[in-house]
Amino acid sequence: MSWIFVAVSAYFLGAFAVLMDKFLLGSKRISSPQVYTFYVGIFGLGAFLFAPFGFDVPSGWQIVVALVGGAVYVGGIFALNLSINKAEASRVTPVVFSVVPIASYLISYFWGHENLSLAQLGGVSLLILGGLLISFDLPLKIKPQTLRLMRKIKLSFVENVVFVADDGGKSSNKFFDGFYAACASGILLAVSYVIFKVVYAEQEFFSGFIWTRLGGFLAALSLLIVPGWRKAIFKSFSHAKKPSRKHVNTGGMFVVNKILGGTSSILLNKAFQMGSVTLVNSMVSLQYVFVLILVAIAAKRHPKAFAEKLSFWDWAQKIAAIFIIAIGMILISK
Repeated sequence: MSWIFVAVSAYFLGAFAVLMDKFLLGSKRISSPQVYTFYVGIFGLGAFLFAPFGFDVPSGWQIVVALVGGAVYVGGIFALNLSINKAEASRVTPVVFSVVPIASYLISYFWGHENLSLAQLGGVSLLILGGLLISFDLPLKIKPQTLRLMRKIKLSFVENVVFVADDGGKSSNKFFDGFYAACASGILLAVSYVIFKVVYAEQEFFSGFIWTRLGGFLAALSLLIVPGWRKAIFKSFSHAKKPSRKHVNTGGMFVVNKILGGTSSILLNKAFQMGSVTLVNSMVSLQYVFVLILVAIAAKRHPKAFAEKLSFWDWAQKIAAIFIIAIGMILISK
């Protein structure tokens, strides 16, 4: 089975997981990203269900590497949840996973684990460009008073053009809320993915996968150290003991979400084992496309949770990004 097919399947399922993340976090059905990340780490113990397919106790050093990789991964998920809680999923995920292939390539290059052709590097660059283009609005904006002047005297040349963020002119901040958390998430995830590649090179796939998830579980437990987070997490336990109808529905959605996310994670890790970490990570641009399509569909039923205000030019920009992503896919497959 081709690593490309495995990676595409992983990102397709991952798009559904991201969509549900936005619904659960954006609709405030889960109290905080800290609580959400805690349960993500706890659910990681479900990896032991795969123990019959292969699990052993490697050397102490290999265990440490796997545990650290899992802990760093959960740190990346925590930063991702922080960012998704503040901005649209279709904006956050491209930033995170544009940082991931760049960081993973640099790390792998200096470690001597990557040897990509010029065509593949070009494909990675196009995938990153397409991901950013599908995420951000073009910054070229014309002041309203200038536009009125153009209409009045029919000017053919405009000098009064400003570059502003698409925030209605209320702020000079060029980045969306949660941008820096998204960048931090991308770096942490890149580090964890490179570590996973090392783990799978030394251990059987399912054994290495289980050990990394155990590291994520331990990282989730560390969230209890912070008093405020511990209080919120314990409070979520009381909701679980006496769930209302709303909490039952939320719990069911969370379980389905984690099944989708878990399956996506397994496939993604398998793709890491089979192919290049950088190329697999750069293919996440496909997930941007999947997320964009799913958000557009879901917004019709849940407009508050999936607020995506797109004009004609926004859609034109995103369609152009999809073509760039398609060309990048062709190049990395060579």
